[in-house]
Amino acid sequence: MLLTTTDVKVQYDVLGIVRGNKVKAVHLGKDLLAFFRNIVGGDVSEYADLMSEVRDAALEEMVAEAETLGANAVVGIRFSSSTISSGMAEIYVYGTAIKI
Repeated sequence: MLLTTTDVKVQYDVLGIVRGNKVKAVHLGKDLLAFFRNIVGGDVSEYADLMSEVRDAALEEMVAEAETLGANAVVGIRFSSSTISSGMAEIYVYGTAIKI
């Protein structure tokens, strides 16, 4: 499956918009560690790991939706993120499913 943020310069059939979104929360213990890191400064790996996991899960969901349409590529991919509450993040990914 070809995944790209740009359009491709080949003949293709547009199959439709596909999307994936996931919301995940960090464990309370990790949230407390992140809070203390915020006080002293430094990388907050607990939240970085959370965002990475959520992004990958949302991308997998979008790819699965594209595959059900018979796509072999998704172009024009965009990511959006938001904070639902402290320690909870949502990632939304969308693009255009195509058949090359």
